[in-house]
Amino acid sequence: MSIQEQLLDAMKVAMKAKDSLRLTTIRMARTAVKNAEIAARQDLDEAGVIKILSTLVKQRREAAEAYRDTRPELAEKEELELVILQEFLPTQLSETELEALVVKAVAESGASSMQDMGAVMKLVTPQTTGRADGKLVSQLVRKLLAG
Repeated sequence: MSIQEQLLDAMKVAMKAKDSLRLTTIRMARTAVKNAEIAARQDLDEAGVIKILSTLVKQRREAAEAYRDTRPELAEKEELELVILQEFLPTQLSETELEALVVKAVAESGASSMQDMGAVMKLVTPQTTGRADGKLVSQLVRKLLAG
């Protein structure tokens, strides 16, 4: 079952259960996917949908951080939406799996300094899209290249 079909099914279940937060979050995700399809003038494949959902997850994570000190109730809402959106993404990579991917990419690219970070990120990013936070990937690459 495709991610779009999963979103549709989950939306129907949320409607029947009268779960308003889940319903609005899923509708927002479906709208973002539909808008991307309209902009591209074609249906998105699974990778495209994962990219859209990853962007939404990143936005929720950043918004929750921004609200944490001043508006804790909004931070909590963003975190709940984040959990709902992550249900539709592939299983997240553990830190050890992620580190193994980064080490492999560093070896493949022959990177030896921070100047080679772009080459390493170019190899790692396609493997981690939707499965790991880009910020975390970037930090791991920096850590390995720095020392």
